[in-house]
Amino acid sequence: MDVDISRIQLLTRTLEDHASATVVEQVLSDCALTRSDIEPPAKRYSAHKEALFVRHACDALGDITFGARAGLEFSSSSSITAYISKYSRDLKQVIENTARFHGIIDPALAFNLRLSGNAASLEADWKDPSFSRYHRRTEFLLFGAIARMRALTQLNLNPIEIRFQHTVGQHQATYQKIGGFPVTFGAERLEIILSLPSLETPIPTYDPSLRAHLVEFGERLLAERQSPRQKTRAQIEGLITDAMPGGIVQVDDAASQLGLSPRTLARRLADEGTSYREIVEDLRCDLAQTFIKNGMHLSEISYSLGYSDQAAFSTAFKRWTGQAPTAFRKRVSHPLS
Repeated sequence: MDVDISRIQLLTRTLEDHASATVVEQVLSDCALTRSDIEPPAKRYSAHKEALFVRHACDALGDITFGARAGLEFSSSSSITAYISKYSRDLKQVIENTARFHGIIDPALAFNLRLSGNAASLEADWKDPSFSRYHRRTEFLLFGAIARMRALTQLNLNPIEIRFQHTVGQHQATYQKIGGFPVTFGAERLEIILSLPSLETPIPTYDPSLRAHLVEFGERLLAERQSPRQKTRAQIEGLITDAMPGGIVQVDDAASQLGLSPRTLARRLADEGTSYREIVEDLRCDLAQTFIKNGMHLSEISYSLGYSDQAAFSTAFKRWTGQAPTAFRKRVSHPLS
């Protein structure tokens, strides 16, 4: 699954402003990326590598807010959706464009505009649930959405609130300071809340005839585009993360929710080179490390990942990483430059 190249170029430039060339090259290497992969004439690259880049950059800097900070620098893009937005009438039309055409540039995430009596919500849903584990990329994308709104309206526009489903412990205040607006974690939905009057904010570069031409082109791209077939693994990861915190979906229940027999589910996962147990272990290991970096208490992490007690979680974590959770927390709190 590929995404527009402009985002990784921004991320790389932002990291270069905060780290040595050696660190930047190491982060690229950790993501299996080279300079030629992200420089002209390249136009697209792997969404998973983007997610890993944000994660490794945060780790290298010892700053989990790097993705959010970089997102607020996201002012321009050369994608079809960016051009349609540039020539739209107002912010509402921009958001409607995003909901309609965003899948062209990022098939993993879908947006929907929902209006209520006193506010508007730009809701985000994972079309590929395997990306929900990448908290730093999620922050980058939503803070980036605010930056794009500001660039298009040429105003320092602030949302009423941004809401994330994951938690970041004591770091929440830092995110609010970075954005200059309320940021909530541990919310029910992933969304940006906007005032109704803000939707009427005009776009200075509005051009109705050019927009109509670009929308027609976008519709053709949508008609020609084949939706990527979601792997069974991604569907399973979505079921597991939706059931958190506090429990892990059992294999028979997962098969039932997918309309499969346990035997058919096992065969499909084997065809993808994995098993249900491996998916659960990999997801738990990955989320555990992210939760520790997020500042969550070990008891809270244990519960979130479905362990009976903290001791059981600590034993599993040491099996995965070769070190105790407390040692891991200490190490990531003091990264090597």
